[in-house]
Amino acid sequence: MKIVIVDDQTLIRKGLISILSSLDTMEVIGEAMNRQEALLLIQNAKPDLVIVDFQLGDECGLEVINEARQLGCTCKFAILTYSKDPLSFERSKAMDVDGYISLEAHPEELIYALQVIQRGRRYYDPDIIDLLMRSQKKTLVENSHVEQLTSKEREVLQKLGMGFSNRQIAENLFISENTVKKHVGQVLSKLHLSDRTQAALFANETGLVQFKHDVLV
Repeated sequence: MKIVIVDDQTLIRKGLISILSSLDTMEVIGEAMNRQEALLLIQNAKPDLVIVDFQLGDECGLEVINEARQLGCTCKFAILTYSKDPLSFERSKAMDVDGYISLEAHPEELIYALQVIQRGRRYYDPDIIDLLMRSQKKTLVENSHVEQLTSKEREVLQKLGMGFSNRQIAENLFISENTVKKHVGQVLSKLHLSDRTQAALFANETGLVQFKHDVLV
């Protein structure tokens, strides 16, 4: 796989070249430090993959990808970045990039990411995916009327998400089963859910259930 590296920092470009030089299946055929150099190089060298820094000096690496495609380039593109901003990832994903790789990744992680892309699949940095999921869960919680629940109702909802029966919830929270039933009813009403199955799914989807902290009794 022929690769072009686009990054405004010489140290990063040389570091990537050093890492990839040990691989027989990949060859760095050129490097560029800005948008203009990159577009000219991509047109002339016709690489299989272009690795672009998201923050290319005062420019955004996504502009390189967009313009290269407008010029007829059909190669793969991977974003390289220090950013953990979910919005930056979403913008890159919307551009249909083949990879989103952290500059904090270890060399073996970088190599693995490029091998995944080489096989025709997409690679997204696991840390940014985890951060994005937590951000989405937080947004879902904020928009789901959870704040209307009392602390006890929230505890009951967590237990529902863990598959507890009313009796188990009562024993775990030291309250009566009748009280549990009342709390379940309030949870369903406040969250506009039809039954405890929906409540259990809701608790898991919004991240209210944390199995590493909550232990089944």
